[in-house]
Amino acid sequence: MARIGTHVSVAGGLDKAFARADALGCESMQIFTRSQRQWQSKPVSLQEAEDFYRAWQGSSVETVVSHASYLINIASSDAEMLAKSRRALREEAERCHQLGITDIVLHPGFAKEATTEEAIGGIVDSLLWLFEDTQGYKVRVLLETMAGQGTVIGADFAHFARIGEMMNWHPRLAFCVDTCHVFAAGYDLRSAEAYERFISIVDKHIGTDNVLCWHLNDSKAAKGTHIDRHAHLGEGEIGLHPFALLMNDDRFENIPTILETPKEGVGDVGNLAFLRKVRGE
Repeated sequence: MARIGTHVSVAGGLDKAFARADALGCESMQIFTRSQRQWQSKPVSLQEAEDFYRAWQGSSVETVVSHASYLINIASSDAEMLAKSRRALREEAERCHQLGITDIVLHPGFAKEATTEEAIGGIVDSLLWLFEDTQGYKVRVLLETMAGQGTVIGADFAHFARIGEMMNWHPRLAFCVDTCHVFAAGYDLRSAEAYERFISIVDKHIGTDNVLCWHLNDSKAAKGTHIDRHAHLGEGEIGLHPFALLMNDDRFENIPTILETPKEGVGDVGNLAFLRKVRGE
């Protein structure tokens, strides 16, 4: 079965996230290892790393995923932005290496003035540079599917197929599928038939074995609108059925399925309860 979880706050210290995740009964969790609102971040101290390790050892959480800063744009053709983005991503890889986190979820970025092919080339160059500069690290980068707003890369699985091919399917490259994002991008998954068609598209372009994380969100916006608005499971345009299918899909055994739904309303407690119910618990 997939490992259910949610995005958890690290307020008060990185290690504090485990107690919050355990209180919710999470098997996986996603965190920010640093502030998302600024470029600069201080290194992880030895004490922070030790506290994190000890908390993890005493927790029911099996898998921890980091979400990279939203400021990062490795698709940028602007030299200054690209340099800052590469530096921030390199720092994130270092922090995850110190904490024992193996997966960083990353938004692919925006092409802006560049062409899609140029932006994809920039992503490839940046990731190859990162992996070369961190040889010996186990940290992987999981490019996240996007809703398709503006010049964003990653709303079309063909973008990811191209990146994978250009990188010779590097073993430290993988992907995160966000249900709200793919639905807003135009992919349907609301029925059993639509869900299977969608998974076949995923498998054709990137391979289901390369999907190492799911973000679970319903969508406030209709299919194909390219509007990224998350909703509680079953309270949006997607409905409950595909989430039940995913929870029982053997192709994603032991893969973290992370809620990024609103915290108000039914919140994490209600959404997690639904996921457990459809798993037969």
